[in-house]
Amino acid sequence: MTLQPLLDAPAAIQLHAFAALGAFAIGCVQMAGPKGVAVHRILGWTWVALMTVVAISSFWVHQIRLWGEWSPIHLLSIFTLATLPWAVFAARRHKVRTHSRTMILLFGGALVVAGLLTFLPGRLMHGVLF
Repeated sequence: MTLQPLLDAPAAIQLHAFAALGAFAIGCVQMAGPKGVAVHRILGWTWVALMTVVAISSFWVHQIRLWGEWSPIHLLSIFTLATLPWAVFAARRHKVRTHSRTMILLFGGALVVAGLLTFLPGRLMHGVLF
């Protein structure tokens, strides 16, 4: 394992990757920890900020090009940017079930599934790990 491929990548890719790694770590803590407490809210806002950075920075990442410079990952970024406020709104309205399901959906889809795809051969994170 070496971070060199990531450190040699453009700044937008570095920002995207490190924000995603931070969001993944905080997401794991959030899933395992108690809900509704101050720490959950503080980490939740941090997670939302990191996911916003991940989604926005993805618009400067163009390693997969299916439609000009764009790929299905960019559709996921638009979905993430639209869904994050919905999940926050649900929490603020004490709609715990909606908030929980939406956040788990974002964590699973935008971080876990999309993240696993970055480890396919030929992708940058494959070079980092292998």
